[in-house]
Amino acid sequence: MRRVLIAFMLLIASSCQGGSTLGAEGTTPPSHQVWDELLQRHVSKTGEVDYKGFIADKANLQRYLNSISNNPPDKKTWSETEQLAYWINAYNAFTVKLIIDNYPLKSIQDLHPTLKVPGVNTVWHKKFFKIGGKEASLDEIEHKILRKQFDEPRIHFAINCASFSCPPLRNEAFVAAKLEKQLDEQARAFINDPRQNKLAPDRVEVSQIFNWFKGDFTKKGSLIDYLNRYSSTRIKPNATVDYMKYDWSLNE
Repeated sequence: MRRVLIAFMLLIASSCQGGSTLGAEGTTPPSHQVWDELLQRHVSKTGEVDYKGFIADKANLQRYLNSISNNPPDKKTWSETEQLAYWINAYNAFTVKLIIDNYPLKSIQDLHPTLKVPGVNTVWHKKFFKIGGKEASLDEIEHKILRKQFDEPRIHFAINCASFSCPPLRNEAFVAAKLEKQLDEQARAFINDPRQNKLAPDRVEVSQIFNWFKGDFTKKGSLIDYLNRYSSTRIKPNATVDYMKYDWSLNE
């Protein structure tokens, strides 16, 4: 547990550093159709991932990753929803690549570096892919782009860390045309999932995500205010809040 807490303290601390330089000019949003097809084939409706299936489909996954790598967002010409859909899909697709490149394993945390390398404290800091020719990491996408550039806490229900306690990997690609609906569905599904959050009027026991990233959810009110936007159970303002243990087992 101490190792987990230290890892996430490092992750959150990194978000306070400078922003990302990933991006380009003159690009157009790539199609997410290949990723959509892969997700429909290899991810269940409830988010269990068939990593062996992804391994068999590795060529198609790489084709999609190449299109992502070669077409980073142009902030001047892409809409915000186009950029947001791109970065969510990029995070999820490169996470799948990370897992299948190291499969079999029991947990993504098995991939934490064993040797001390400056700037690489966890698996999320590893720069194992490129965006627009620049080396990049999952940490940079999550903390320096998604959390820093977009005022959208629902991204925490859309990106997947390949673990059971993560919000499930959606079995369709995120696309600009229906992004609002997709993010809303992700939030409602995760918050009302009794495996992830136990909600009652007087007491809630919620995911560690709401603890680690509490500031993202409380910019416009309390954590309970945020939960009540999506919860099917009306939670009282003075309800007791506790946090559940996080299960880092591989989501397969």
